[in-house]
Amino acid sequence: MENLDRKNVAILATNGFEESELREPKKALEKAGANVHIVSLESGEIKSWTDGNWGKAYKVDKTLDEVSQADYNALMLPGGVINPDTLRTNKEAVNFVKSFFENHKPVAAICHAPWLLAEAGVLEGRNITSYKSIKTDMINAGANWTDEEVVVDSGLVTSRNPDDLPAFNAKLVEEVYEGKHEEQEA
Repeated sequence: MENLDRKNVAILATNGFEESELREPKKALEKAGANVHIVSLESGEIKSWTDGNWGKAYKVDKTLDEVSQADYNALMLPGGVINPDTLRTNKEAVNFVKSFFENHKPVAAICHAPWLLAEAGVLEGRNITSYKSIKTDMINAGANWTDEEVVVDSGLVTSRNPDDLPAFNAKLVEEVYEGKHEEQEA
């Protein structure tokens, strides 16, 4: 198993994230030794979405205005519908996402989270997957979309839904371990 000691990973999320898509990658990263921060628009707590209802609240470690990509080795984006839809309308969140690509750092996005990648303009020519209902949005953003449990393209890791979490988490940890990818760009 990869050792992620001294690696810092940001999880960008706000209210309405799919709980398992934050909880499970966070656990996998921490188990591998990474230091993981939940970064959000506001301090306090953010509420998850679980089984069609509001779920558990998670403590925000840092707010977006307190951090930059320079603080982190990688970025992880959980899905849910509400979470990425809210974040993609926030200029600071979109710029934060884009900055990881500009600096060739690993980014992982699951379910509806690739909406943020489309908003950041980083999908042109990239191989990805996502939740099936946003397939057309991904293709319109220039991505090469396939229906697979996990797709890795030069440091960009994407998956479709919570059923894909085991494969997603394994590739997320692997890409964070590998570090910067020169082909990972905005």
